[in-house]
Amino acid sequence: MTPIQSNRGAALLGLLLLVGCGGREIREPADGAGRPLDPRQIEVPEPRPEPRARYGNHSPYTVLGRTYQVLPSARGYRERGLASWYGSKFHGRPTSSGEPFDMYRVSAAHKTLPLPTWVEVTNLDNGRKLTVRVNDRGPFKEGRIIDLSYAAAVLLDVVDSGTARVDVRAVEQAELPVDSIGAPRELPVWIQAGAFSRERTADGVARQLRGADVDRVRVERQRVGGRTIWRVRAGPFRDAERAERQARRIYGLGLGPPVYVYP
Repeated sequence: MTPIQSNRGAALLGLLLLVGCGGREIREPADGAGRPLDPRQIEVPEPRPEPRARYGNHSPYTVLGRTYQVLPSARGYRERGLASWYGSKFHGRPTSSGEPFDMYRVSAAHKTLPLPTWVEVTNLDNGRKLTVRVNDRGPFKEGRIIDLSYAAAVLLDVVDSGTARVDVRAVEQAELPVDSIGAPRELPVWIQAGAFSRERTADGVARQLRGADVDRVRVERQRVGGRTIWRVRAGPFRDAERAERQARRIYGLGLGPPVYVYP
């Protein structure tokens, strides 16, 4: 039995457990929202190139008698359908990619997209948009195409309704190869270590970079899509070898692959 089958398939459909001599039926705890979240305090990650997860990409796989084929690539993927959300019942449990599920962070589950994949989700009922990282499998209920974390559902205003009509589009990644860091293709170049919705988080990452002797680190405040974000960048660099060394140093800090930014 795969981790998908054991961790998520049965739980998602709330399978009944029979216990006791009288055959009394006990259900798993109902899924819930947990503590209230202020949308302004939810960290919204920015898409970045990533290698495929070690777990969760086995194909085909079977859940509750139905077999699914993982797509070889997310390129060109776009679909409309129903989104649902999941929260407290799965909080802290491993996702299909092996990462712990954190209901208070923006993420999502999908049945066939490679893990991880970044997608733009548009709530067709209210026009809200959100870029979400897919790192889990599901939902396995008929007619639903994506399962949002509680935090993502808050930002898209799906919590109260439970489901929403959405458009899901894969975000194209063209900045870096997903499995390596090469030299920049143009000069001068900046290296972006991340973009954050909270200034305090960005300042912490900048301090981490400076402590690792990364050169010319700065935090830039920008408005994107009506939201304020803080980008952590190093540069500019006018030497390709030096830029590549700095990018590899940033990658070695465990922050994920950095992105080359060109003027």
